Amino acid sequence: MTQEQKVLVSGSAGFIGGYVVEELLQRGYTVVGIDNYSKYGKVEKSYDNHPNYHFHEDDCRNVDVMKKLLADCDHFIAGAALIGGISYFHAYAYDLLAQNERIMASQCDAAIEAFQHGKLKKVTYLSSSMVFESTETWPSKEGDERKIPPPLSSYGFQKLAVEYFAKAAFDQYKLPYTIVRPFNCVGVGEGRALGDVEIASGNVKLAMSHVVPDLVQKIVKGQDPLHILGEGNQVRHYTYGGDLARGIVECMSQEAAYNEDFNISTPEGTTVRELAEVIWRKIKGDAPFSLVSDEAYEYDVQKRVPDVQKAKDVLGFECTTSLDDMLDEVIPWVTQAVADGRL
Repeated sequence: MTQEQKVLVSGSAGFIGGYVVEELLQRGYTVVGIDNYSKYGKVEKSYDNHPNYHFHEDDCRNVDVMKKLLADCDHFIAGAALIGGISYFHAYAYDLLAQNERIMASQCDAAIEAFQHGKLKKVTYLSSSMVFESTETWPSKEGDERKIPPPLSSYGFQKLAVEYFAKAAFDQYKLPYTIVRPFNCVGVGEGRALGDVEIASGNVKLAMSHVVPDLVQKIVKGQDPLHILGEGNQVRHYTYGGDLARGIVECMSQEAAYNEDFNISTPEGTTVRELAEVIWRKIKGDAPFSLVSDEAYEYDVQKRVPDVQKAKDVLGFECTTSLDDMLDEVIPWVTQAVADGRL
């Protein structure tokens, strides 16, 4: 069924993008990837030489390039964005807004034309759990983003704007959409971002913007006591990249997902303190465990807790990989990256 189906994935060299491309290829889709390597630099992926994968190193802000690539595609997963963790929100407050708006407008311009004159069926947009940044009630349910105050960070605000782009392109041009909100992706393949601002965290600099690989590399490098941001009571739902990719492809492919939005996440919540101890035990065994709190960031949202019932009810989809299983995959990968001098 999918053999003739061609999918454009923007941001295909990125962390989540890599998992999405792998999932699509496994399901028999032809995949066109575009990325300008702005985050990690040139990275090698396991599927680079796959016969059904065609990669273009270019910038999604170039609308003519996007129109050309989308001209004969059935689907478009719009994942390209300037993105990072908590340090990015502060260091690149303007760029996160301005560059991502340009990327989004270019992608939508091209998609509208491909829908009108090509064979594009729909755009699947990657939003973020950060659209719920200002909520004071949990779990966050689809639709809450329109009822609560807008996000305070420029990153969260721009991700909410992505959702407005999706709905506006449908309202005016009838371009079908699905909005996907990933929650705290965990997996392998995430390196040190080129633009990461190095931040001292005890005797180790924060290597990456996401908490799981960052804690692993600190422990592997011998940090003791272990430094965390704030008190460590922040609740996150750590979601495996492979599960997230399956969810994104289900959102893309199912008729029931047309013009809908979905939180894609594990239902399991974990505090940063709990996470730190689990990782410590996996690496250090019974060695005494202690934490030191570094000053927290302004936009370090204390709770990101999704309601995941809609994806289960409408798509029959659930994220099933446990935190234990995720860590058993990520810890050896980060350990090797440290040994190789990549982190």
